[in-house]
Amino acid sequence: MVPELRKKLRKSKNHLRFVLACALLLVPAVSLFAQSDIGRAPVLISFPKSTYALTATGSGRIDPEPQIVNPGRNSTITFFVTNLELLDGEGANAFRADLETAGRVRYRLPVVIVEPLSETPWVFAVTARISGRFGSAGDALLRLTWRGMSSNRVRLSLGFKGGKIEDDPGAAPTEFPGKAPERDGVENNVSQLRWNGNIARFMEQATFGPNAALELRLRRIGIPTWIAEQMETKFDSNGAVRHSSIPYPNLPLQATFPPTGCTGNCLRDNYTMYPLQNWFFREALNGEDQQLRRRVSWALSQIWVVSGRETVQPSRMIPYLRTLDRNAFGNYRDLMHEMTLNPAMGNYLDMAISTSQSPNENYAREILQLFSIGVYMLNQDGTVQTDGQGQPIPTYSQSEVNGFTKVFTGWTFCDVGCANSQPGIKNFIDPLVLVPANHDTGQKQLLSYPGSVPVIPAGLTPQEDFELAIDNIFYHPNVGPFVGGLLIRQLVTSNPTPAYVGRVAAVFNNNGSGVRGDMAAVVRAILTDPEARGNLKTDPDYGHLREPVLFVTNLLRNLGSAAQIGAPVNCGGKTDGVLNSATQKLDQDVFNPPSVFNYYQMDYVLQNTDLSAPEFGIFSTGTALKRPNFVNTMIFGNGIPRDPSTPCGTRIDLARWQSLAESDPTGALLVDTLNLELLHGSMTPAVRSLVLDAVLAVDQSNPLKRARTAIYLVSTAPQFQVQR
Repeated sequence: MVPELRKKLRKSKNHLRFVLACALLLVPAVSLFAQSDIGRAPVLISFPKSTYALTATGSGRIDPEPQIVNPGRNSTITFFVTNLELLDGEGANAFRADLETAGRVRYRLPVVIVEPLSETPWVFAVTARISGRFGSAGDALLRLTWRGMSSNRVRLSLGFKGGKIEDDPGAAPTEFPGKAPERDGVENNVSQLRWNGNIARFMEQATFGPNAALELRLRRIGIPTWIAEQMETKFDSNGAVRHSSIPYPNLPLQATFPPTGCTGNCLRDNYTMYPLQNWFFREALNGEDQQLRRRVSWALSQIWVVSGRETVQPSRMIPYLRTLDRNAFGNYRDLMHEMTLNPAMGNYLDMAISTSQSPNENYAREILQLFSIGVYMLNQDGTVQTDGQGQPIPTYSQSEVNGFTKVFTGWTFCDVGCANSQPGIKNFIDPLVLVPANHDTGQKQLLSYPGSVPVIPAGLTPQEDFELAIDNIFYHPNVGPFVGGLLIRQLVTSNPTPAYVGRVAAVFNNNGSGVRGDMAAVVRAILTDPEARGNLKTDPDYGHLREPVLFVTNLLRNLGSAAQIGAPVNCGGKTDGVLNSATQKLDQDVFNPPSVFNYYQMDYVLQNTDLSAPEFGIFSTGTALKRPNFVNTMIFGNGIPRDPSTPCGTRIDLARWQSLAESDPTGALLVDTLNLELLHGSMTPAVRSLVLDAVLAVDQSNPLKRARTAIYLVSTAPQFQVQR
């Protein structure tokens, strides 16, 4: 429609100029682009003296006045937007449009075309589909979102004009700009401002939470340099490569079942995830030079799931974690290869007991469904491919599962002859090894796609089978959008636009030097993409609920965690990491996910919506109440006390916050600092007023209680619960 529209617009330029002239004359003289935040948001254009959307319907000409859209007859609607700067190739899949009716029901409008007007290329025509299911709803509010930013909302009449819906507060006619919007340079200079939103948001996405030292470093060196620093190879004091800031627990492998007399601490330290959980939280809170690796590894652990509920011994889990850490910035094929032969994975998904005589398909199915390609064919922007009947196209069938099951037969624990083999002890350190007699040597059906080798002929060596199978999965076109999409959802937002997924998938497919699967390049692309960056995101569907681990670590890193007063000197003033009891109550028992589908299902959709919301899968009435309970424990209850199981304990050092409350009797400095550092400036005036009222209700002579009150209210607010 738009090419035809553009032709007709050129033919009717006198009519268009008349509309422009009216707009320029009748809209208030204050420039639409005066606000720096607006400089990154799309702006929908309305008719002069009106908040009705400027549209083009039917013939493709711009409508001379607000029109009534009849969803039964109008299959598309074209409206106009400005204030965009598109990347090369950026188009319709970078945008989302929706309508909200008077009944507060929100409907998606699939955007099909976005094109600049030839006469005024800083104005874009956006064509979206209108569904007949809308019916006659009267006036509705139209919104366009782009890169996490929401436009102003303008009115659109469905079936009849008028109705009960009101304009958003502050809504005003928006002029058709007579020239391209000028950039005031605020966005480029804002990186120098203390605790600017872009850096604060980056710390939430790339680490386990912001803190003052990291914020200062990012301001000094910039995001790209910090990412490069984090991805550099680190060495320990002996010159060996290390992938953690704090050494992994030194735990020897144990007998499968606890020996007689192994109770209490012996049982806890050798047959539960307790030592690893404590190490993990210490790393997350204090391991500064491996923050990005730890965050990516944590995300990968929720894709390549192994659970301590089956593996039990923490010593058996350490090689699995090392595999994730080592490959977090490596190549995805190497991760696939190593993880397939990892003993903890082999134990968890039964590959270690799968033989040609008794094949087990668990691993074969999950490496396809969960770890690499998913169940449906994807376009490179992550959208699902459909057949002629509109049904999703499966990526594999039982035949392919059977084929991969045969490939993965015969591999088992190296209990004899390897570096870490011990009599009577299962070897969970060295990779699985092959027992040739247990491997299926017949023909194997693999995935079929252009350029693939879909059938492994009979008679090849088991190692040849294995390498061909890994390649067959790795080069499948789904891997880039599937894995890239999962990582975006873990690190940045649960509902990325297809354009964002497509840009990341393109980097997965080729890092710029012809290398496929370069995870360092993929992570860098995710974190530096324009949809991830920016001081503020106003799209209501942007971001994701902080999973319990991130909720806890973000709070503690933001506010300043410390050991309890009176802790032994060897604590170094830092927490001992005994924090899993807090996240376990919120349904996230670290390294003990309930199933191979993770703590929550990655494809969970929020009820009565079309929004992806994985973390809400474990957000219930119970856990919703336990979140503020944890905050209350840390703020008003003085944290987690010391006892034999928690030698250092954990508290929040409130001295700074108390000082802020004490130095400003109005409470504004305290509240505004919390807004800046915990909410990166996103606190609404209404919320600020409520928090400030609560702070001022506390007597000025008790600044500690004022500080506690403000912290509690801000950290339990929805703006903190959802990472945006």
